[in-house]
Amino acid sequence: MISEFSAVLRDQIETTQDALLAAQAAGLPRQVYRHSARLLDLLDRADLNGVDTNGWVTEDILSVAYATFPTNA
Repeated sequence: MISEFSAVLRDQIETTQDALLAAQAAGLPRQVYRHSARLLDLLDRADLNGVDTNGWVTEDILSVAYATFPTNA
């Protein structure tokens, strides 16, 4: 059974991923940066809380997020 926290987190990750794709398609680099940061923050929160997010975000989107908003991870 999925917890309410996990369900809300997944919804926020999906919404942010969609916004990142839209910003990228529209050629809006500041928005791509913003959504990349948000996506990586949400994934970090999931990790800190033991939520498995495998399969929630495509590798292409992760690549964009890490390239746009580099971390030390």
